[in-house]
Amino acid sequence: MAHDPLVSIVVAAHNAEVTLARALDCLLDQEIVDWEAIIVDDASMDRTPAIIAGYVEHDARFRTLRSSAYSAAGARNSGISTARGRWLMFLDADGWVDASFLAKMLAALKSVPDAVAAYCGSRRVMPDGELTASCIATEVAIQPFETFARRCAIAVHALLVDRETIVELGGFDVSLRTCEDWDLWQRLARLGINWVMVDEPLAFYRISPNALSRNSTQMLADAEIVIAHGFSADPRVKHPASAHANGAIEANGGTASEALAWFALWNAASDCGSGSRSINPQSLRPLPPGRKWAREIAKVIFDGLAVGSLSVPAQLAARWDRFGGSLTELIIELGKVWNNPDAARRVQYHLEQMLLDVDDLAAPRRLARTLGIRVDARNPTTVELPQGIDQIYAYLMMDGQIEAVVQFGVLGTVTRDYWIELILNVVSPERLEGRSDPDGHFGKLAQLAEEARELVRSSAEPAEPPPALRRARARHDKDRTSFWNGYFATEDPWNYGSSYEQEKYERQLEILPAGPIGRALELACAEGHFTRQLAPRVSHLTATDISAIAIDRARARCGDQPNVEFGVLDFMADTLPGEMDLIFCSEVLYYLDDLAELQRFAKKVVEALAPGGSFISAHAFVLRDNPERTGFDWNTFGAQAISETLAGTAGLVLEQSIQTELYRIDRFRRLSPGDVATEPVIDHVPIRARIDMGVARKIVWGGARALRRDVARSERRQRIPVLMYHSVSDEGPAALARFRLTPAAFASQMTWLRANGFHAISSEQLEWFIANRQPFVGRPVLITFDDGFQNFADHAWPILRANDLTAEVFLVTDLVGESAQWDAYSGPPTPLMDAGTVRRLAGEGAFFGSHLATHRAIDGLSSSDLAAELLRSRMFIERWTGRPTAAFAAPFSVTDRRLGRLAKECGYRIGFGGRHGPADLDCDPIDLPRIEIRGDRSLDDFVAVVEAVLA
Repeated sequence: MAHDPLVSIVVAAHNAEVTLARALDCLLDQEIVDWEAIIVDDASMDRTPAIIAGYVEHDARFRTLRSSAYSAAGARNSGISTARGRWLMFLDADGWVDASFLAKMLAALKSVPDAVAAYCGSRRVMPDGELTASCIATEVAIQPFETFARRCAIAVHALLVDRETIVELGGFDVSLRTCEDWDLWQRLARLGINWVMVDEPLAFYRISPNALSRNSTQMLADAEIVIAHGFSADPRVKHPASAHANGAIEANGGTASEALAWFALWNAASDCGSGSRSINPQSLRPLPPGRKWAREIAKVIFDGLAVGSLSVPAQLAARWDRFGGSLTELIIELGKVWNNPDAARRVQYHLEQMLLDVDDLAAPRRLARTLGIRVDARNPTTVELPQGIDQIYAYLMMDGQIEAVVQFGVLGTVTRDYWIELILNVVSPERLEGRSDPDGHFGKLAQLAEEARELVRSSAEPAEPPPALRRARARHDKDRTSFWNGYFATEDPWNYGSSYEQEKYERQLEILPAGPIGRALELACAEGHFTRQLAPRVSHLTATDISAIAIDRARARCGDQPNVEFGVLDFMADTLPGEMDLIFCSEVLYYLDDLAELQRFAKKVVEALAPGGSFISAHAFVLRDNPERTGFDWNTFGAQAISETLAGTAGLVLEQSIQTELYRIDRFRRLSPGDVATEPVIDHVPIRARIDMGVARKIVWGGARALRRDVARSERRQRIPVLMYHSVSDEGPAALARFRLTPAAFASQMTWLRANGFHAISSEQLEWFIANRQPFVGRPVLITFDDGFQNFADHAWPILRANDLTAEVFLVTDLVGESAQWDAYSGPPTPLMDAGTVRRLAGEGAFFGSHLATHRAIDGLSSSDLAAELLRSRMFIERWTGRPTAAFAAPFSVTDRRLGRLAKECGYRIGFGGRHGPADLDCDPIDLPRIEIRGDRSLDDFVAVVEAVLA
């Protein structure tokens, strides 16, 4: 019996004498050798048959077939019919793959045993041999069907797919002259089986001027058929996943007409690039004209233009004369279709910026509205504007290198004086002067900077960047799946193993109904941590989540639980399984759009429960429901509204509730005919588990007198408090009591700020408001600490984090890790934080600036010493934190007239000197005032000071 290879590769070839050998050679280069290649000669009239014969003769893994299909679909189907491998690959004669393609794709499939296909990134190859950047559609791995319902997201040979599944689906649709691969991938995705992504560009394909894909009329006609299949039931797929049986869901990515319009736009741009115009602008009408879509529209045009013009992106601006007129006309027509010329102009600006972003501007690039040029930053000349240009995009050049990029609107001639003023705003005087005069001011400054850099380089302290901060995620718009996959891009996003979460799990199990539980459904099971604990308590458990990423982790975690089945389910868009004895849904209903959607969900729960079945919900109290009690400061409804909505749903009755200060767990029962509701059992219990900082910082204990989101909507102000602290400790020299708060006093102040709607900003944010003359939004406060005492890390920082606040600490860099010797005359010097502590706190969200290097008063330093301290202090802080340092605070609040300009020349933009009072929009950012918070004042005094700024 002949050996069945692991992979069958179907190569369709029609008059491919120029490219076929390269395609077949890439197979011989594969690290995996267990393959067969079926080369289908589709009625070639050139040397293609002879080339095929040579490979067949020299390597038994090559086989050949003759075909008269005159289509890629028919030729590939012929190859499929004789393939014997477990996996299929489709390689066209004008493409090739990397030598590691099979090895990496097979490894990916092995890692996800239930996957039906693996796919990788790809790169286009232009006729001149230039390659485009890698392209990969990450959304295919997340929601393949919703993606392929709307577009063809992968190249035909960037895929390794299960052969038997392709055979069951009937192979390629021969009625389609183009888009046949898209159609097959769509049918494959409709099965609801996993796709696995290999995030590398392993596939390469040539862009040819004679390719059928450049026939826009045919492409659009076939695409309309494929998209129509995607948005309806497809009888060709016998066993679709239930979620996809009736086609794509419009809420998950737009309508069929929108999908076709996006495809038409790409083809229209491609036509412009190739010098033809076959797309009716009316077909673009469904495209969204809103501001947030302008860049996406420009990106599609950019991509289509590159293919149509046979250009890599870096060549497009230089070739504008070939297609710029027709492309601009297309965008103007788009504005007419929308009846919104402003929206079209916005697209034009975005597109022209994209073109120039990837151009070297080796020569001036005159586009429709933008002139791209290089400007000698040391010797700019006047620029006359060509007709129609109202924007300049310029590289400011120095010593043959790009020093800065500027983009600005223009109304007329840009004079030399205008350039000089603009350049001085973006290029430092030191850089402009250069190194021609080492004895001049900037020459000496450059020498000091190099000495500081060498000192930092020679330091024994390792230059490790702080851990990356977890960024807050935006609320979802319409695409719930992408929103939740964003959360689960990081494993264990909510620290499920914490004692706080585990205690909550225990209480959810305590509230289970008495007696045996047959069929149970868990909604939003996430990564399966609670699933694993619930499974032994029920006969059969269906665990679901909207995120396929989360489900994969849950399935792996619960692999030894035979009574659990997993599935991807959007509990708002999909139908819930019925006749359930128990449904769990915890910590997720806050994310519904509004209470109306919550009410719809509650009705779905009633329908899914068997009579007498139980619904259990665990959710936190949120200030939006009741700002007068302890709760989480989230911009959503919480446990109180959820419980009230569920209790008000016909057919549901509350049976039992376990309530803590932070959350409540409710068990509801679906009434059976004749049932009589009884009074619920309410148990109030304490929280004994430790509350992690990530949870604690969102809690406002005792309620709030003002909510941040409310004041952000209603309040604008011209000035803010910048608070200056030094030390937070219960002990210290009596002579320094003014500069020292007890931890309890500091905590009471931060708690007051939090309860009154204040949010903390950084000095760089303050500078932005001043520079842009933008009124401050809500109630911002800048909290600063001078000196960098260790007690900041020990006492102040935990208090700040617990109140969801941050602070900016000004460090004395030569003494980091030592003690405050400048205070020795008053008693034992206070220890200072070391570099490791600074790095850790920076990773947790603290900001750091310079208190210079030695804590000597500025007015006693020579100009050379002052510059040296400014430079090395900044460089050390940047080394420890891994982030730019822009702010300083003068030691002892002493300044002189030298400081501001010299600090700017040393790389600072923000400074705090000796001025007292609030900061306002008229302040000079390099000489900002602060308000000293003294340790010998009461909380009432603190409140009076802060409220005076708000008045």
